[in-house]
Amino acid sequence: MKARIDFEDKVCLITGAGSKSGIGFSTAQIIGTLGAKVLLVATSERIYDRAKELEDLGVEAKGYIADLMDRRQVSNLINSIIDEYQRIDILINNAGMTQVGSEEIFSDFANLKDDEWDLTISRNLTTCYNVTHSVISHMINSNYGRIVNVSSVTGPVVSNPGESAYSAAKAAMIGMSRSIAIEVAKNNVMINNVLPGWIATGSQTESEAAASLNTPIGRGARPEEVGHMIVFLASEQASYITGQSFIVDGGNTIQEYKGPSALYY
Repeated sequence: MKARIDFEDKVCLITGAGSKSGIGFSTAQIIGTLGAKVLLVATSERIYDRAKELEDLGVEAKGYIADLMDRRQVSNLINSIIDEYQRIDILINNAGMTQVGSEEIFSDFANLKDDEWDLTISRNLTTCYNVTHSVISHMINSNYGRIVNVSSVTGPVVSNPGESAYSAAKAAMIGMSRSIAIEVAKNNVMINNVLPGWIATGSQTESEAAASLNTPIGRGARPEEVGHMIVFLASEQASYITGQSFIVDGGNTIQEYKGPSALYY
């Protein structure tokens, strides 16, 4: 029985890892220092800086640029990785919400434009589909795989005004993974979801930061606090967990009252 989590000889692909302060890169740092070969994907050249930072920590890492909404680019990406590394043991689908040059769309449903809906679904759901669909057959053939989708509490559990499309995408990600989990469990491929709440990343808005002060813990999460949950689900030790969703939100969704604690407790 292996007591310590390690990822020696494991090849891990993490999407949406370009931001220095984001969940993707924090996860990459944790899993990389535990022994994984870490492959990072983003839409801009800053991904090469993130890979260099991992290498400076002694992690074997490589950065790739790809628009994961483009299936041809995804296919080329996965084929290139398989050619070089022969396999992908771990997939962490973190891409979504925002990307360089294109911010998250907020619009009330009545005024939401069709192209805004399509872009939000593509960015937050189709990216996950595209990469998972390209990777899953390789995991089945290897008889091993761990897939962790970074969903959100927004959609599956709660929601906000102006986020109908984002909510739909993040909820659909969980429904998709449940079906996949049933299909591939016999191949030792496990797929799970992590649902962050308010997270203190570089893309956090002023209103999100204010809301995080009213969680039971009284602050937003550090990205690595989400990363540690992702890393456990990506490990060999998570061998009997599949199709599940794990909320990391400081207890925010278990409380009915979400205003300033001084006014209630």
